[in-house]
Amino acid sequence: MANLQQIHGIAKPLYLGIFKEIMYLCSLRAYTRAHAPKMDKEQAKNRIDFLRASLRENSRLYYVENAPVISDYEFDMQMHELESLEAEYPQFDSEDSPTHKVGSDLEKGFVQRPHRYPMLSLANTYSIEEVEEFAARAEKSLEKGFTYSCELKFDGTAICLSYRNGMLVQALTRGDGVVGDDVTANARRISNIPLRLHGDYPAEFEIRGEVLMPYEAFDNLNREREEQEEAPFANPRNAASGSLKLIDPQEVSHRGLWCTLYHIPAQSLSFSSHDEALNAAASWGLPVSSDRRICHNISEIREYIDYWDVQRKFLPYATDGIVIKINEMEYQRALGYTSKSPRWAVAYKFKAEQACTPILSIDYQVGRTGAVTPVANLEPVQLSGTVVKRATLVNADQMEMLDIHEGDWVYVEKGGEIIPKITGVEESKRAPGAVKPSFPAVCPDCGTPLVRAEDEAKWFCPNKDGCPMQIKGELLHFMSRKAMNILAGEMTVEQLYNLGLARTPADLYDLSVNQLLCLEGWKERSAMRFRKSLEESRSVSFERVLFALGIRFVGETTAKELAAHFGNIDALEAADLQSLLEVPDIGEVIAESVYSYFRNPEHLAQIERLKAAGLQFSSSSTGAAVSDALAGMSIVVSGTFSVSRDEIKAMISANGGKNSGSVSAKTSFLLAGEKPGPEKLRKCESLGVRIIGEEEFRSMLPAASGTLAETAVKDTEPQQLTLF
Repeated sequence: MANLQQIHGIAKPLYLGIFKEIMYLCSLRAYTRAHAPKMDKEQAKNRIDFLRASLRENSRLYYVENAPVISDYEFDMQMHELESLEAEYPQFDSEDSPTHKVGSDLEKGFVQRPHRYPMLSLANTYSIEEVEEFAARAEKSLEKGFTYSCELKFDGTAICLSYRNGMLVQALTRGDGVVGDDVTANARRISNIPLRLHGDYPAEFEIRGEVLMPYEAFDNLNREREEQEEAPFANPRNAASGSLKLIDPQEVSHRGLWCTLYHIPAQSLSFSSHDEALNAAASWGLPVSSDRRICHNISEIREYIDYWDVQRKFLPYATDGIVIKINEMEYQRALGYTSKSPRWAVAYKFKAEQACTPILSIDYQVGRTGAVTPVANLEPVQLSGTVVKRATLVNADQMEMLDIHEGDWVYVEKGGEIIPKITGVEESKRAPGAVKPSFPAVCPDCGTPLVRAEDEAKWFCPNKDGCPMQIKGELLHFMSRKAMNILAGEMTVEQLYNLGLARTPADLYDLSVNQLLCLEGWKERSAMRFRKSLEESRSVSFERVLFALGIRFVGETTAKELAAHFGNIDALEAADLQSLLEVPDIGEVIAESVYSYFRNPEHLAQIERLKAAGLQFSSSSTGAAVSDALAGMSIVVSGTFSVSRDEIKAMISANGGKNSGSVSAKTSFLLAGEKPGPEKLRKCESLGVRIIGEEEFRSMLPAASGTLAETAVKDTEPQQLTLF
């Protein structure tokens, strides 16, 4: 290791900033707990229900979808709050609470097999004080001298390998901790996982660790995906998890995955210490990290944490913390386990890495809706294993709030270790006479004067149909997976636009194979794939076609509401403002946007061309009302149910209720199935809106109404389902 005093000197400003932030968050949390009004039992139960639903959904997004929407820090804070509430209100504790279960990565398409020994997760903290408390508890419980094994916490996906007679016989993912997905065929394709051991290995044992994707392999994979016009992975952890779950094992061998192993269950083999077990594993040819260290007290633990908080950014793979374990196996057994994690280990997680670097220049990018976003070009700086050159400044108000000046040195961090963002300015480095940048008055792409509504934070280019960046953005939106799902990306759109082959979505359906073959890098196979996806898009439902048109403020949910209310594009075109305002959850802003869109002759001409191309511009309605059990109620549906979402919504309509796409103060209740949308749950909590399940919902209806509504839906045209 390098000299620690040198490292401390280099990192002192960084430590100071992180220390201040941690102290602020901790003091704010403590103050809030001390001064917040005490919950009554009903409030506590509602908060517990909300936290459990949110944690389950975000766990699914993290482990199964590999598409997290909140940071690890936010997830951990929710988990800690739930643990505190369950301790304070034990009458509401439950065996199936996320506090007692391991997040599950089980997927269809893989055989599930039981773990010989439960595969648990680690308790974690962002506070060194809580690490000290962990050590103090251990010392009090053990009352004997012992040591700690400190090691890097790798940011990948967990795996359990089983060896018999020196041969790899099985590889399982963590799964739900009890059973895991069998990925043996894929694990055999990871280059540093030995298929055969050497040396004096035991007859049978299992060893656990992490599958990683090094930064270099991650960059190469995303470069290939972009060339194939596929969506890039957000971070190495998601890429590693997705790659390990590929159906084709041969493809896994091309992904550059890496494995590091860090734990042999005490029940599997007999060793006197954790360190001895890992040294033995290394002698058998297994990939074990050499960066662990035996520590004797909290001072040495802190020194190890401080060192790696700096040095980790020079590693070739992602790490997000330090794991501290009681080293002696005897004491591990004495401390034992909770239902979710071992009592003899804790993970200290690093805060988002931060760096200070100068702004070289500021670009102003025009998006699909015409919104102009300032982006800072930075002196390249290494952050979380990658080189950061650009970071968003969000909007003019954010620039003003940060007090950005030309040439400023700014603090950059990665939100969730993924997206770079500027969080502050180092004013001591500001050059004398530095001036504030001028936000452009005209569109940087087409020169049209920018506009900004009173209630808007962003400036917009109003030249929707003549601004090159907006036109290309509209084409990309139209072809996106949630819209028409046409196989093309930015490179294709750029070429089509530059060659004058596409200016509107309707132009796509007029493209010939010969024209497509004019695109650089395109061959007959690419052209035929593109044409095939165009043909398949003709069967996309009306609601998705409406979403694909790119009407401002009309997202997926609003498009569904409009399609269901008007039934076809002709009725929607003819609607006046008052008629639009009668649609559930359509306010004045959206109504005005839709009304204006259909008053534009160019938009109407494009729709006629899309009709001629065979796109779907009508949908069927659901059945008639069978009771007034839900009369006057506005109901939001989220999650999955024992029947389709369309059937649930039909039951609401058939019993006099109104389906609403978003939660508001007027919402009667949220009908939550499995895996409800976390944003809707948060909104319900903040507004005090009741949340009910499917069983309670069905109890509110007359016995036959569900059957009648379901029959009505089955008699209509199938519609695309979107889960929030």
